[in-house]
Parts: sequence; C-alpha cells; structure tokens
Amino acid sequence: MIKTIIFDLGGVIINIDRERSVAAFQDLGLKNASSYLDCYKQKGFFLELEDGRIDASGFCSELSRLCGKTITCEQASHAWLSIIKDVPAERLSFLESLRKQYRVCLLSNTNPFIMEWAAHPDFCGTGHSLNAYFDHLFLSYKMRCVKPDAAIFEKVLATLNEKPAEILFIDDGQANILMGQKLGMKTFMPVNGANWIPGIQKLLANSVTSLNKSR
Repeated sequence: MIKTIIFDLGGVIINIDRERSVAAFQDLGLKNASSYLDCYKQKGFFLELEDGRIDASGFCSELSRLCGKTITCEQASHAWLSIIKDVPAERLSFLESLRKQYRVCLLSNTNPFIMEWAAHPDFCGTGHSLNAYFDHLFLSYKMRCVKPDAAIFEKVLATLNEKPAEILFIDDGQANILMGQKLGMKTFMPVNGANWIPGIQKLLANSVTSLNKSR
C-alpha cells in the first residue's frame, strides 16, 4: 500500500527549459555553460552548488572568475531562473488533493537560487510558497548529496521511517528512477511538459485495487 509520494521538482512539478538557462549563463560570459548545466545532475561548480560544497556567494565568485568579470548574485539568480518555463496550476491542485490521503514530499537536486524563488509566498501566483504543497522538502544542497546517489535516498528513507515498498517516487530522470527501483520503491517517470496527472491517478487506483484483492 502506498503511503508516501515523493515528487521531483524540475521537469515534474515545474516545466523547465535547460537551453534558456544555458543561453543566460553564456550571455554572462560563461562560454562553456552547456558543459556544466544538466537537467538531472550538474557538473563542476554547478554540482558543488547543488550538493552544498559551495554556497551562493561561492558560486558567484567562481562564476566571476570564469567569466573574467564580476557577476552579482542577482545576475546569477536570473540565469538560474531562466530554466523555469511555468508552474502548471493543475499540478499544485493535484498535490493538495493527494495530501488528503498521502504524505507528499519533494526530493530535488536544487540550489539556493531556485529555492529562494520557490520560497516566495507568491512564487507561482497562488499566494503560497512551494513549501505549502508538501509535508517535507528534501533539498540536495541542504542534504549535501544529490540524486541518483544512493546516499540521498537513504537519508530520505531514514527521515520518513517508511518502507520503500510504501513509497511512490516520481521523477523525470531515468538514473534517478532506476535508483529508486533498486531500493524497492514504486516509481513513475513522466515526460517534462506532459500531463502526468492521469497516469499517477491510474497507478494509485490500481494500487488500491490490488490491495483490496489481496485481502
């Protein structure tokens, strides 16, 4: 029986466009931005930001060094937020409905720039911050590890004190999904930009049906 549902952020809750952010960092002077920025797991000092080895200030310092000029945190934030296309309202409404029956959590490879935006009371026009839609936020830069490394999943499981088989993990990254499956979680992999709500509704309904039949 599924008791907890864990969602990814980028590519699941919010629609993203990597190329827009790559272009924004290139405009700042980071010529090889595409070699750092990935939809699933960053590289170089971008990864160090998301796994907590450096903070926002440290990221801006390294970005400035590589660009050969001073880059402010405001400029860096704008480049990071360029990756965000939109936050479909129906997904947030779906999260609210799920919380009536399940514990709903977020597990994201993310960073302070993205989360400063998400923590705003009106980050998507609903008058609520991202935190209002989840029972727990598991954020890579605070946990000091990233998906698909087993360590971040193990920390999540330890915090939730839940059996992996009672968790539905939803992520658009295949490597992340494979790790979730390896640890015994039920999984669902949507396509970035697609309407994944009916698929999850069907999966949850089938899960309940299977449980009733086994009784």
